[in-house]
Amino acid sequence: MSEQRMATARPEEAAEVRRFWDRLGLPGLIDVHTHFMPERVLHKVWDYFDTNGPLIGGLQWPITYRKEEAERAALLRDFGVRAFTSMLYPHKPGMARWLNGWAADFARRTPDCLHTATLYPEPDVETYVREAVEAGARVFKAHVQVGAYDPADERLDPAWGVLAESGTPVVIHCGSGPAPGKHTGPEPVARVLARHPGLRLIVAHMGMPEYEEFLDLAERYHEVRLDTTMAFTDFTEGFMPFPRRALPRFDALGDRILLGSDFPNIPYPYLHQLHALERLGLGEEWLRAVCHDNAAGLFTR
Repeated sequence: MSEQRMATARPEEAAEVRRFWDRLGLPGLIDVHTHFMPERVLHKVWDYFDTNGPLIGGLQWPITYRKEEAERAALLRDFGVRAFTSMLYPHKPGMARWLNGWAADFARRTPDCLHTATLYPEPDVETYVREAVEAGARVFKAHVQVGAYDPADERLDPAWGVLAESGTPVVIHCGSGPAPGKHTGPEPVARVLARHPGLRLIVAHMGMPEYEEFLDLAERYHEVRLDTTMAFTDFTEGFMPFPRRALPRFDALGDRILLGSDFPNIPYPYLHQLHALERLGLGEEWLRAVCHDNAAGLFTR
């Protein structure tokens, strides 16, 4: 049975994850794409996955780590994840400020979580984004697919300006996978970057399936990064494979690739993401950078 078919956490998995980073000489992992959010919101997300909703392309998507909040955080620590995020996102106006309040409290009671915030195109977005940055938010999440908004919407422009000026990274789900949204794809993001070329965007999921187009943007804008969330796994390669002709370009951007997992909402064990990166054959130095050092440098600036 392949790793991606093993949709339950094995007791020995934590030890195997720790062996992975230990043999690389790392102090642990930094995962920039993990989900913590209010429990009732997360349970609605899980319900959506359970019903094979259109935004996940109708795929069978069992949740491997369907556990209570404290158990999920403890498991990441058992894996040796030294820092992680609480990726959360609104799907309608008036929701982002409330989510930001929850995330600030979660960060206070979870010191190894990078204080995360989010945004949505609405009249007060600049105000609450600035408030979140001033309150210590270290990373933002933007979900163009679920939010069904244009990231180049003029209402967001002042907020992007705040984030560019403060140097706060933004993990943005803007690729058209696993199913396209009204405003997904590289073109809207290119318009944002044309206005804010110093914005530290981290393109989630490597921008799947528009991998090469988002590599273009990363090559053009030196603050654009990509996270590995679900990329190269057996699951994703089965329906949106990364083009092997682009691997040399991906390798050349090794200092701007960050480990992401989508924990807990993944249909395979956490270890499989690490093995998927290792089997690319790009070497231990590359793995050290991706699994820890790149993010450590970004979030200590």
